[in-house]
Amino acid sequence: MKKEPVDISVILPTYNERNNIGPLIEAIFANSGDKTEIIVVDDDSPDGTWREVEHLAENHPDLHLLRRIDKRGLVSALNDGIAAAKGDIIVWMDCDLSMPPEKIKELLSCLNRGADVAVGSRFVKGGGVEIISGSGDTLTAFLMSNLLNIFTRTVLSPSFGDYTSGFIALKKKVLEGIVLKGDYGEYFIDLIYRTIKRGFTVREIPYVCRARREGVSKTGTNIFHYLRKGLKYIWLTLRLRFSKIKKKA
Repeated sequence: MKKEPVDISVILPTYNERNNIGPLIEAIFANSGDKTEIIVVDDDSPDGTWREVEHLAENHPDLHLLRRIDKRGLVSALNDGIAAAKGDIIVWMDCDLSMPPEKIKELLSCLNRGADVAVGSRFVKGGGVEIISGSGDTLTAFLMSNLLNIFTRTVLSPSFGDYTSGFIALKKKVLEGIVLKGDYGEYFIDLIYRTIKRGFTVREIPYVCRARREGVSKTGTNIFHYLRKGLKYIWLTLRLRFSKIKKKA
């Protein structure tokens, strides 16, 4: 049987998200249209996330698993997912259910109205964060992210709100000639700034970031983790400010 063409590729980088991945996948398929594929890039999760995805794929022919045995890391997982994607539109998001999959419709609608990039944003009107006591996602994390974004907007461009979002839909052409770079979330600062400087149209859609219900945060569990990552973000921001970026042809 000939497979239907794919319009949208949703990339989900995972590590120990077994209890979250099933509900997320079902919700994405419900909110992204018929011609959608989901590519789960799993770093051989000890909790068996990849086994759960294999099981789900039995009923979802457009669900694909890339199980990486000898590679680790968010950014390299995204690059591998992008390389495997067949859609003209690429979407990616966290897999801890903090980013509401029902917002994918709004991101895609934004692209249909002419934007090249649509980003789910906590720091525009209507956006925010949900704090649940004991969830592992604390007010400290939100405040640190907010302060970092204030700094980044001041140094790079005040026209954009959430440089550390990680919730994005974009036309594949935007990624031509770009390889995501960084150890963790700093890749997003680099991507957004380069995209803006190259002349692509970038829009933000507000969303409320939910607290993680299951598993452990990959960003950090105490203020020292956030400070260590934050220093990398600050250094990258300063380097970008004084770099020369070619506009699109």
